[in-house]
Amino acid sequence: MTEDTLTGDLLFEVLTPLGFRVRVTRTYWELIITVKHPVMAGREDDVQETLKNPNEIRVSKSDPNVYLFYKPERIGRWVCAVTKRLNGEGFLITTYPTDAIKEGRRIWPK
Repeated sequence: MTEDTLTGDLLFEVLTPLGFRVRVTRTYWELIITVKHPVMAGREDDVQETLKNPNEIRVSKSDPNVYLFYKPERIGRWVCAVTKRLNGEGFLITTYPTDAIKEGRRIWPK
């Protein structure tokens, strides 16, 4: 995380069903869509909807502060939004389309 990803121009902020907000700056979104997952370019609304109204949320097996939000986009395909929560603040790590829900403990819905 660079200082700019935390203080840059806010692109969106979403309240998740887990009660914490996820922030995404324009600078960090550009990194996601140019370096990490270019296929997500233009899909900001899909990511916001996945964070607001996921079908499922899992906790990462390797980091208890990392949450994976899943929302189906069509049969056999999901949008996954990966977030991290530190000191009550949430931020988007990455987002991508996937054909499989990753391992990890499902925490929502219960």
